[in-house]
Order: sequence, then C-alpha cells, then structure tokens
Amino acid sequence: FQRCVGMDAMNSLHSTTFEIDEKHGTDYHKRFLEFVKMMQKENFVIGGAMTDPKGDRSKGPSEQEDPDLFTRIVKTDENGVYVSGAKAHQTGCINSHWIILMPTIRLTEADKDWAIVGAIPADAKGVTYIYGRQSCDTRSMEEGDIDDGNAKFGGQEALIILDNVFIPWDKVFMNGEYEFASMLVERFTCYHRRSYVCKTGLGDVLIGAAATIADYNGVPKVSHIKDKIIEMTHLNETIFAAGIASSHQGQKMKSGVFLNDDMLAQVCKHNVTRFPYEISRLAQDIAG
Repeated sequence: FQRCVGMDAMNSLHSTTFEIDEKHGTDYHKRFLEFVKMMQKENFVIGGAMTDPKGDRSKGPSEQEDPDLFTRIVKTDENGVYVSGAKAHQTGCINSHWIILMPTIRLTEADKDWAIVGAIPADAKGVTYIYGRQSCDTRSMEEGDIDDGNAKFGGQEALIILDNVFIPWDKVFMNGEYEFASMLVERFTCYHRRSYVCKTGLGDVLIGAAATIADYNGVPKVSHIKDKIIEMTHLNETIFAAGIASSHQGQKMKSGVFLNDDMLAQVCKHNVTRFPYEISRLAQDIAG
C-alpha cells in the first residue's frame, strides 16, 4: 500500500542527484544508489514528503514570519545535518518505514537553508505525527467516536512535525543546491501525476460491481443500464490511456532513468480529479 510516492521520489532523485553531481562535483548520486539498494534489500516502504505548510504563499521560505513553515536546515556538524519544519497532507506516512524529505517549491539563493533532501527513518527522534483523516472529510469535525476509522486498514494522513531531526551525511541527497529544487519538484510531479493511473484499478472493481448488481436486479440488458456501464468504462479507460501514453512518450535522462511525458501526466491527473466521481455516481444510479 502507498508505495507510489516513494517510487516517484526515487525516480526523480535518481536523475536530479546525477545532475547536481555533474555541476557541483558532489557525491549525492552514489549515496542515493546505496540508499536504494538498502530499501530494495529490506523491502521498505518509503513516504515521499514534499508538501510544506507554506504560510503566506506570496512569499518564499526565507521571507516567512515563521521560518519553520518550510522544512530547513537548522544545524550542521561533521556527522550530518539537523532539520526542523513540517510536512503536510502526508498520506500513508504512518505505514512507511522511511521518509524522504524534499523541497516543495522553486527556491532562490536566499532560500539555501531550505534546499535540503534527506532520508530519515519514520520513527526518527524529533518526528511527531498529528494523525487525521483526509482534509476534505467533514467527519473529522463531528462529535463522538462512532466513526474514528479503521485503525488497521483505513485511509489516513498526517501532519509531520520535524524538531531538530538528524540526517547523517550518507542520507543527504541535496544540501543547499537551491537551483535544483524546481527540477526535483517538477520531475516528482510528472511521475506522481502519471501514477494516478492506479485509480483505474479501483474503477475496474466498481464497474464490475455495478454490472453484477444489474444482473442481480434482472436488468443487464436494459438500454440505459448498458449505456451507463459503457460510459463508466469509457471514463475509466480514458484515465488509463493518458497514464500509459505518458509513460510511452517518456525520454531517457542523463542518469539512465526515463521521465514520462509531462503534459500527458497533467492530463492524467486532471482526468482523475473528475472521472472517478462520475463513475461512482453512475454506479450508485445503477444500484438504485
């Protein structure tokens, strides 16, 4: 569950660390590859933490009244760096073994302290999780505990508070190279918005359930029922097509990984903001 964000973080870091090293003579890419080997050997789940609280969105990190509204380096020593700040809307972070911290916006030279990428264990000292439902779920504002959710299998997200969290040098993959922050964000976004193709798996299940319900109700051959199932299938496969096309149009990067097509990835994401809800509405209609 929820491996897509970590996968997208690793893909984008593979090429970005390679190009940082190319410009600055650093060894981030080598460190990163060792980290990937460890993750694969141990079969760890990685949470990709990119979204900061941001505060006043008209201002950059260095201009904020509270410097911890974006994750930043607060101290450096011979062993590594210490970071403070927060990461918001972290879906699946509670069931991750490791968290990769990344910048969330384009940075300037004044924002060098906020140009940090590093990997931490999910239970590292100084990490606090404020656990909650999805931000759009109004049940979190209701009284009582009748619907606290499924503790073992339910969907969830959290605000991650970082209070002087230590990252050793071998787990640091960007340290002040602010000009590469936007590159990382854009590549991560490109991978992640293509990965929403996974929603079509849920769509397949819902379409199958709706068709089964139509059979149970004895109306599988009624024209408007068939039309609705066809429309559900059309919407679902349109999401799938954009994601697959984005991958098919991918380009090989300097580091050797492929980056999918950016425009088609954005189209895939926009389809996902609309079509699954229409598929669900049609399923409810068929179910009566």
